[in-house]
Amino acid sequence: MGRAVLGLIQASHPVPAVAVTVFATAYAVAVQNGLIMDAFGPALPVGAAVFAGQLCVGWSNDALDADRDLAAQREEKPISAGRVGAGTVAAAACLAAAAAVVLSTRLEDDAGLYHLIAVLGAVGYNAGLKSTRLSPVPYLLSFGLVPVIASLAVTGEWPATSTVGAAALLGAGAHFANTVGDTEADALTGVRGLPQRIGPTRSLTVMAVLIALGAAWLLTGVAATDGIGFFRTILAVVLLVAGALLGLVGAVGRVGVPGGGRGRRRLGRPGGPVAFRLTLVAVALVVAGVLLTA
Repeated sequence: MGRAVLGLIQASHPVPAVAVTVFATAYAVAVQNGLIMDAFGPALPVGAAVFAGQLCVGWSNDALDADRDLAAQREEKPISAGRVGAGTVAAAACLAAAAAVVLSTRLEDDAGLYHLIAVLGAVGYNAGLKSTRLSPVPYLLSFGLVPVIASLAVTGEWPATSTVGAAALLGAGAHFANTVGDTEADALTGVRGLPQRIGPTRSLTVMAVLIALGAAWLLTGVAATDGIGFFRTILAVVLLVAGALLGLVGAVGRVGVPGGGRGRRRLGRPGGPVAFRLTLVAVALVVAGVLLTA
């Protein structure tokens, strides 16, 4: 029983599920006027609905990929490794979908409708779009809607276009990053999304460029924003500029790595592991900038 529960948790893709939920909840808190503690009241329903939606997305992904993961003998996948059954994961996805619908209906000002659109986009990716050239589209749509959902639910107003655009670009960047470690398994199972078609090195480069573009777009919004305070504006600009620069370094730079003895350094290839780590830091900086400019 404990093994199946652990497998079910792993099949939910807990890290991205929690990350997206925390971001949506934090954004809802950030846009709420008043004290932070007072803001948790309207923000919690947003977090609950988003978390249910993320569970549905994660479980549906593993349930739909069960045959492909078995063919590729992916031991890191709980269904393929025999820790939980595909039927159990599919049932959990359906229950999470039902919970997402119920919780979304409690959100104000069409926020629930946009949340369900975001979930449907992500499930559509799982169901087949992941194997087409249009694979980035669900990420652009679903991640771009996260600040829309949070802002509508709490304030009844749409967020700035720059915030929506930056969130969408970060989501697309995450898509290109997520495929890099699955290159061999995707080749075996015939998954041919856009990142697989251009290859892992170019995917890391595209990821870095998207992050830099997202930071730059958000900077244009900061320049046009009034009322967030001088020091908050300065901090947001510093974070976004740092994120954009790190993204560009990861995209075009040959980062030196240790080698050769006597303190020598050999040139790393563009899009290598160092670039991947830099872009992860860049994402964190841009996300912090998004929250500061909310």
